[in-house]
Amino acid sequence: MIDGLKPYPEYKDTGVAWIGEVPRHWRLRRTKTLLRERVHKGFPDEPLLAATQTQGVVTKDRYENRTVLALKDLHLLKLVRKGDFVISLRSFQGGIEYARQQGIISPAYTVLYPAQPDAHGFLAWLLKSKPYVESLSLYVTGIRQGQNIDYEKLSRSELPVPPIPEQTAIVRFLDHADRRIRRHIGAKQKLIKLLEEQKQAIIHRAVTRGLDPNVRLKPSGVEWLGDVPEHWVVASLRFRYHQCLGKMVDAKRETGKYPVPYLRNVDVQWDRINTADLPQIDIAPGEHERYTVRSGDLLVCEGRHLGRAAFWRGDFSPCAFQKALHRLRARNPRIDAPRWLFYCLYTGLI
Repeated sequence: MIDGLKPYPEYKDTGVAWIGEVPRHWRLRRTKTLLRERVHKGFPDEPLLAATQTQGVVTKDRYENRTVLALKDLHLLKLVRKGDFVISLRSFQGGIEYARQQGIISPAYTVLYPAQPDAHGFLAWLLKSKPYVESLSLYVTGIRQGQNIDYEKLSRSELPVPPIPEQTAIVRFLDHADRRIRRHIGAKQKLIKLLEEQKQAIIHRAVTRGLDPNVRLKPSGVEWLGDVPEHWVVASLRFRYHQCLGKMVDAKRETGKYPVPYLRNVDVQWDRINTADLPQIDIAPGEHERYTVRSGDLLVCEGRHLGRAAFWRGDFSPCAFQKALHRLRARNPRIDAPRWLFYCLYTGLI
């Protein structure tokens, strides 16, 4: 897609680390000369907006995640016009967001608009580019959850500015490339979905009928299961597996003298367990057998992701698990294969 693009005749060093060299005829401009701040309030009837890193600034009803709605003092929220840019509390992680439509947003956010309307498209691409997003760490204040971008400092930072006709050509090229890439991604996603459906069907067939298509069947005695191969045994899970719920987590109580990392629902994905940055809980040595996992244990989620499961592979020890997770451990691993149970859960069979 970029093979046919030719280099410019001459380049110059900008002296700005994240920009590097640019074509010699491009200019460097301070951010505050390219973007003006908008502080308009008193528009309570406008729709509420959310600043997202994936969709830009959109109405809250389009935002997938649940957010707290501000239902009073709407007149104090800032007006955002279509095409404005918004610096949110997480912009230092994902860039400055572009507003897709008009509405009102938190007064804690900084709302900006281009001094030159023709620069909209170029700035939208520039302010979400990876080098620019990485440079925003230079303008962050606060620590951890209190981090935010200091716009006073950011406003003095420099940006590369091509002539307007060149900006227009760059935007046209990037929009075209983006559409093509999105079409390819969409086609791949459809293929992945079809392959997942095929995978589900193959697993379901194997765990309910086995591998012999001509095997003789018998009623299982379980309505949702139907017929199974006549030589199979239908047994209750409680006779085959030790089942245990994890420990209740008291969020208000600080970890004491027996700190142990523990797994939550969110850490257990299909056939994969997150082990990075786990919180800790007190598990006394006498409770390890009940509330910790060992290699080969199958962890099954409760709640919204009921039935989602993965195996603990013994990344480290000890590791506990919270009450929202069930730990299943085969009573006799030589007879009962936990992987079989995992596939039954994966297909939604149980």
